[in-house]
Amino acid sequence: MADLLQLVISEGSSDLHIRVGIPPVVRVHGILQRVEGPALRPEDTEELMRSITSEDHVQQIREKGGADFGFAFGELARFRVSAFKEKGNLALVLRQIPSKLLTMEQIGIPASVRDLLYKPRGLILVTGPTGSGKTTTLASLINILNEERDEAHIITVEDPIEYYHKHKKAVVTQREVNIDVPSFAEAIRRALRQDPDIILVGELRDLETMDAAITAAETGHLVFGTLHTTGAAKTIDRIVNAFPQNQQEQIRIQVSTVLQAVISQLLIPRHDKPGRVAVFEIMVNTPSIAALIRDNKTFRIQSDIQTGAKYGMVTLDSFLLEKYEAGLIAEEEVITKSQDPTTVLMKLQEVKAAKAAAEMSAKR
Repeated sequence: MADLLQLVISEGSSDLHIRVGIPPVVRVHGILQRVEGPALRPEDTEELMRSITSEDHVQQIREKGGADFGFAFGELARFRVSAFKEKGNLALVLRQIPSKLLTMEQIGIPASVRDLLYKPRGLILVTGPTGSGKTTTLASLINILNEERDEAHIITVEDPIEYYHKHKKAVVTQREVNIDVPSFAEAIRRALRQDPDIILVGELRDLETMDAAITAAETGHLVFGTLHTTGAAKTIDRIVNAFPQNQQEQIRIQVSTVLQAVISQLLIPRHDKPGRVAVFEIMVNTPSIAALIRDNKTFRIQSDIQTGAKYGMVTLDSFLLEKYEAGLIAEEEVITKSQDPTTVLMKLQEVKAAKAAAEMSAKR
């Protein structure tokens, strides 16, 4: 296992897949690649799993079919592990967590997001599909708060803890679900008695956790959370629809009041060189957007984002086009990842026409 983990680090892989019947597989810049060698047998995958975990996790896999945990590989990196049964055999997926925290500039997070970190209270959501870099973005934001806010007590609740934060100007308390506390919702409720200023919730995965996070934001805390959604409107709908029908009107009112911003992101393969680039949609909750949330008209939020540049807002489509014009991503990525492909296609044609005209002018 040590050799495989060393390979993951040296190749800059994001994930390592271990399955019976094929050699180990690594994901490099979003593409799966098989490691040279024989196919793994059932006893191989069990031996690999036991080399990085405890008997408690083995028992959990036997009883529940899976276990999630994290571990450090020396000083080089941390890994988040999902161990599970597949066709009666043991399988593993290990996600590499870089040991070095990235800055906002290195990730490519728009500068306007920094202003959100100094809100006294409210809910800030970072959303996107699995593997889109949400955890890395949140770790970067928490690190800024840790370095700059000497009056802050930051509590993070994660499953498992991925980035370790040392105490800097702030005091940081990191709690791991199933190790330090039984659930996200319980951790949030307990956090309210632990003198918090900022609470990070690793995942708003159920109604109870969402309700606890909204309550924490209402009671004067700055709360960060993640959801597996794409786009601000879908994120708000996901929260509201998680509640019973008879509570949804009240939840819309609460969300419209406590929500500060939604930061949606994707990771897209680079066109100019190996690697991936992050693209974002930023929605800041203005009085106009709050009214749309209350009135159940989230489908109109996109229009407000398009005209909200002065508030630091940006649409995903405009971000995609900007990266395309800079030569960082391919045209097909812009089209397939855009929210309004028809309009984006028209704008792509305009960009191409402008480039062609510039080239003709240069030749003259």
